[in-house]
Formats: sequence, C-alpha cells, structure tokens
Amino acid sequence: MSNALAPTDAGTPARFEPLKQVSGLLGQPAVKRSLPFVFLIGLVLAGFIAWSMVSTSPQRILFANVSDADKAAISSALDGANIANSIDGSGSITVAEEEYHKARMLLASEGLPKAAPGGYAILDNLPMGVSRAVEGERLRQARETELARSIQEIDAVAEARVHLATPEASAFVRDRAAPSASVIVKLQPGRALGDAQIRAIVNLVASSVPGMQPDAVTIVDQMGALLSRSGGKDASAGDTRIDFQRRVEDKYREQLAQLLTPLVGAGNFTAEVQADVDLDESQATRESYDKQGQVMRAEQGAWTGTSKDGQTPGGIPGTLSNTPPPASTLVAPNAGGAAAITPAAPAAAPQTKQSDSFTRTYETGKEISVTRATPGNVRRLSVAVVLREENGKPRGIAEINQLSELVRAAVGYNATRQDQVTVISRKFSAAADAAKTGPAWYEAEWVPMAARNATALVIALLVLFLGVRPLSRALLKKREDATQRPGLPIGNPNAEGAPAPLPSVSIDMLEDRGNSYDDRVGLVRGFTRENPARAALAVRDMIKADAA
Repeated sequence: MSNALAPTDAGTPARFEPLKQVSGLLGQPAVKRSLPFVFLIGLVLAGFIAWSMVSTSPQRILFANVSDADKAAISSALDGANIANSIDGSGSITVAEEEYHKARMLLASEGLPKAAPGGYAILDNLPMGVSRAVEGERLRQARETELARSIQEIDAVAEARVHLATPEASAFVRDRAAPSASVIVKLQPGRALGDAQIRAIVNLVASSVPGMQPDAVTIVDQMGALLSRSGGKDASAGDTRIDFQRRVEDKYREQLAQLLTPLVGAGNFTAEVQADVDLDESQATRESYDKQGQVMRAEQGAWTGTSKDGQTPGGIPGTLSNTPPPASTLVAPNAGGAAAITPAAPAAAPQTKQSDSFTRTYETGKEISVTRATPGNVRRLSVAVVLREENGKPRGIAEINQLSELVRAAVGYNATRQDQVTVISRKFSAAADAAKTGPAWYEAEWVPMAARNATALVIALLVLFLGVRPLSRALLKKREDATQRPGLPIGNPNAEGAPAPLPSVSIDMLEDRGNSYDDRVGLVRGFTRENPARAALAVRDMIKADAA
C-alpha cells in the first residue's frame, strides 16, 4: 500500500545515461543476433582499407606548374588510357610510380601539356605599334627561353632558367655597364655537372650575349649550390693546378690497380698516392759576349800634317787659289839624237802627321739563351698500399717485399727525391666487405613492391582465418542449434543407424541468465522431453500456485 500511495513526480525528466541506453540496446535479442554480422562486415572493411593503403604504389609528380586547361586535358587523356591520376595540394598532377614513364610517353604523343609559345616565337605575336622598351623586353625574354632550351639539351640537366641583365646602350664611355647572366639548373636525380660541362654552359651564355664576359655568368643548382667559379684568372689558375695534381695521382692509382688486381684480386687491396707536383713555371734569360772576335763596325775622325812640298799652306784665300795651273811646255830632242838633259826635280818630302782624332765602334759577338721550365715534374711521391689478409692470416714477409718492389717499379720510385712506398697487410672491416659485395638484396627496386603485396596478402589471410572463419563457424553452429531444437529431434543417426542421444539438460542450464530467450525455450523443451514426469509435477505446482 505504501508503494501505491507514494507520490510520483511526473514532471521530472528522466536522467540521460548513454552507457545504459547503449547497453540496453545491445542487450536486445535482435541486436545480439546481428552483432556477429556487423563485426564481420567491419572486419572485412578494415581489411580492405588496410589492403588499399598498403598495396597502393607511391605517387610521383608527373607535371607541376601547369595551367588549368592543361590539367584538364592531361587528366582526360590519362583517364582515357586507364591510368590512375590525382592532383595534390600544390596543384601538381601525380601518377603511380610504375605508370610514370607510360604516362609521359602517352602525353608526349598527344602534345600535352600545350606550353605557351616561347623563344623567338613570341616575337611573332608582337602587336603593331609597341614601344621600343616592350620590344626590347620581349627580345630579352626570347633570348632567355632559347638559352634555357639549349642548356636543357645536356643529359644531366632536367630544367633550366636563364636571367639576363643587359643594360641600355649608352653613347658615353663612362656610363657603359657590362651585361651579366644568372642560370639556375635542376639536375636529374643522382646526376652532377662536371667542370667541363659547367665551363661549356658559361661559354654558351657568354657567347650568346654581345659584350658579356665568362666571369659575369653565375650558375646555381636546385639545392642553392654555386657551380660556377668566380675570382678571375687567379682562381681559374688555382683550380687548374689542383686538377693537374689530381690527374697525376689518378694516373698512379690506375697503374697500381692494373698491377695488383691480377695478383691479389679486386677488392683485396686499397692504394693511395700523394704526389708533390712542381706546378711553378720558371723562365730564365742569359746573355754572353765574345771578347776575342772584335770587329770594327764604324770609325769617325780626322788628322793634321805637312803638305807634299814640305811647305805649309799660306797666302790669302781668294780667286788665285781657285785658278788652274798653267799649261806644261814640251821640249823636242836635238838633231844629234841626244836628248836635252834637264836637271832632275828634287824628290817630294813625305807628308808628316802632326795630330789625329778618331772615334771607332767595334762589333762584339752576343748570345741570348732563354730557358723555360715546364710545370708538372714530381718532386716527391708517397704511396701507401694495404693488402687484405688471406683467410684471417697476415701475408708473408717475402710476399710483401715482392709486392713492394713491384709497386716501386710501377710508380717510378726515385730515392734521390726521397720517395716513400709502404705496403702492409691488415684485416678489412665489415663495411669494406659490404662495399665489395655491392648493395644488399633488400635494397633492390623490386623489394618494396614485393613487400607491399606480401603485407596486403598477410592482412587478408589474417582477416580470413582470425575473423571470418570463426564467426562463420559460430553462426553456422547457432543456426543448426536453432533448427534442431524447435523440431524436437530425437537424435542424430550414428554410423550403425541408431539415433544418438542428445546431451541432457540440467537445472543449472535452465537457471543460466546468460542465455537468450530462444535458448531458454529450447532448453525447456529439451528438459521436458527428457524428464516428462518432473515437467508434469512442475506444471501441477504452477497451477496450484495460481489457484491459491
């Protein structure tokens, strides 16, 4: 009566308890029967997601920085060829790594992407009446594009961009500025530009712009590393000296490799060479004179003395001095044939030198010798060779001495230069052995793909054997039990044809609260079939209790 008279608060809302509601919902028989199916579907879905995530090949960027029209055309072409593609957050089109080359060839055959006109073709689209400044900028842009295309023809270069700084021409010499250029190159993966290729790019750009010097060209790669060397002639001369020394050392290393490989085997030795190369260029000039073979080249001077008749010249210079002498008179001989004897003229006195003044120049023999020493002579050589131990044992002293003599002969050992040659035997480390055998098998290209497929297969097998199979067995068993209990089967026939007794139903099984309603009904039917007398007594007691 107290419970009936107790006031109830109908206006009080029921407390919201989600856990109890969810547990009550899951406790319903229909939900319990469907839980295995829901769990099975979730397990299959999880396995499919794991399969798709693991088996998907890594994506690779096909094209980047393309226009929207090209993106639509490229996507349509790939979809038509059944090549999966997608567009990432940066707007680049990506495809599977194994489909990359196929997609590039397909798009190249269709002329995609359709790049905007570049190079000197943009000059064809110039409208009429453009200013001189616009025409100059278009010409510079066309030249940059053409230079970039020329640089991209190099195998190691994937992409290239060229920026030209060409100042306006000026009539004033002081206002003239030299042009310059900047080149940025994107190299192929794992590739690098050699010194010869860098110099080729520098000379290509410098030769394409009037008035540009090679020192005004700067080359940078995609990592921001400066490839071109600056600093003028001094820097280039220093690089040349270093390259020359490196070539000399490489030459000696190749000689040692050719000598030792047939003897000890490839990978069983290491050789290092340090060459002190004389890279200084000297020039000497020497002059020598022959003092014995003197020859007079020129003489200039004058001397004074007496006249022929012994009289000194005198008188007053004038017209008489310029008068020619009178004519001579000849006397004919007499009749008697005897010639007239004339007195003999006295002999002229010899001339007498009183003084002289001469300036003489003599020719002296001269010899000029120029000696120029060419750089490249080796001043000192150091060679170190390490041999691998045979079967973990050091090599013999006799063998090491023989190899030392061979190494000395191969490199041109010279004791006067204080050359040094050292040959020892040591055990190599495991890293050296790994380098000798090459990359491990798990670093091959096919390993990642095989690992993805194997992982996806293992996940599918785990889902099948650990999820699907046990659930299917439990569902089949429950269905068999549900089909056998309502029909009151007597038993299953055994091998002899006799019905096999069903398992007995106990009181504890009936009182078990964990069984569902259908299970309890089946248990009650089995207990009634096995114990009809006890079932009748139980029904009688129930009737008496209801009558009371």
